[in-house]
Amino acid sequence: MNDLLSLTRAARLVGVPRVVLQKKIQCGEMVSFDGMVSVDSLFACFPDVQIEDTVEIERISQIKERAFGKRVFERALPDVEVLAARVTELSQSLAHSQSQVKQFNALFNNLCGKLDETGCQADSSVSIENLKFWIKDEVAQVMEPGFSNPLAIRDNMLRVMAAQVTVLPSGHDFLVEGQDTLLEAAMRAGIPLNYGCSGGNCGLCKAKLVSGQVKKTRHHDFVISENDKNQGCILLCSNTAVSDVELEAPVAGSVQDIPFQQITAKVKAVEPLNADMILLHLQTPRTQRLRFLAGQSVTLRVGRSFAAELPVASCPCDDRNVLFHLRRQPGNLFSDYVFERLKCNEAVELEGPQGEFILHEKSPRALYFFAFDGGFAPIKSLIEHAMSLNAGSVHLHWIASNQDNIYMPNLVRAWTDALDNFHYTEHVVGFDLRSVSGKRAESLLKQLEIIVDKDCRIIQSDVYLAGPESALNTAEQFFLGLGLPKTRVSVNQVKKL
Repeated sequence: MNDLLSLTRAARLVGVPRVVLQKKIQCGEMVSFDGMVSVDSLFACFPDVQIEDTVEIERISQIKERAFGKRVFERALPDVEVLAARVTELSQSLAHSQSQVKQFNALFNNLCGKLDETGCQADSSVSIENLKFWIKDEVAQVMEPGFSNPLAIRDNMLRVMAAQVTVLPSGHDFLVEGQDTLLEAAMRAGIPLNYGCSGGNCGLCKAKLVSGQVKKTRHHDFVISENDKNQGCILLCSNTAVSDVELEAPVAGSVQDIPFQQITAKVKAVEPLNADMILLHLQTPRTQRLRFLAGQSVTLRVGRSFAAELPVASCPCDDRNVLFHLRRQPGNLFSDYVFERLKCNEAVELEGPQGEFILHEKSPRALYFFAFDGGFAPIKSLIEHAMSLNAGSVHLHWIASNQDNIYMPNLVRAWTDALDNFHYTEHVVGFDLRSVSGKRAESLLKQLEIIVDKDCRIIQSDVYLAGPESALNTAEQFFLGLGLPKTRVSVNQVKKL
């Protein structure tokens, strides 16, 4: 059997990012068929993969989950009925394959018998005997007794543990693992499907089941009309995949696809990151999550309507827990209230999202992020989203006015230790990045030149810049001056409160 695999499944089997396979296809090392690859061609490119590697892949997956804090990682088996259905489907496939092998053997034996009968004629016996030897030799080479493609075996194991979902017409695909719903699995994979409450009340996550089998795992109050049922419509928040499925559902492709929202969240925690920086953890209601794209900002209102626009410092894959980084600014009403009076469980109004500082998801290029002081907040959101998409090479340069402004060093070092494709460098310039001109601008430009000289691949990559306006203006002009087009230099000014 020479099954075709999606790049998502193929990348999971060999333990590499999708972009690695995409590059092999682009340079001709691997053949693809409408975006799919065969098990045999995959094994030809990764011949050292063994079945036992599954344990190591699971270990790396756990490290990724914990490093990015998306959830407390629990590798759960699918629901018993789902697991039974997947095993049954695989058993049926195995039985069909075994039946085909038996039919092939019978056909081969019948062919040999016919050749023996034909060989009774003296003038044809030699040529018939040669033909029989040739057929046996060819069959022996094709069948390869004793050889089992380890990727084919691993793929069968993966089909039991996880189902693949393909979203039409966008072509996005993801895996449903454990007891995740279709919506939960899509969000963890960084795919922004349409949804509202995620609790079965609003119906915004309604999608059409094109093929495959799903199972309802959660109750929903939203009533699906008989007409929609007849067309195969389901709620993504209430169903999981039993087999590989195809869905017809809209995917947000730009900021215009994300609706404006007003949500009352609760303060989950206010944690100091250093003497002048805090981590504000807000939690939205279960029935009203915040939809946003990584890199966007929202407006927060506290106390007597003290308001500030802050970039979200967390991944959209965990839309109920929304994080913000806030620097103390004495005399600012919003800052003073949050640092001195804001308590756990207090209500905070969220409005938004806004902003176009988002990831270019379809770009095959490496990602270079430059965070200037507090610009790390939106950069963190982008990096976590990139990792949920299983991105290729990711580089972070955190450029700070002083050492205290690198306020989450342990987190980025944990990423570096856990992820082979993540690279981190910190730089302390020794002057205020909110005021860059004259000699300060020259010093910053010199620092950027040193970075590029050490890694010339930057000019072939996508560059993301975030921080105070003064530093951004200098950095943006520097990269544009290197010849990077404006479409590959994304900028996000972190506004003052």
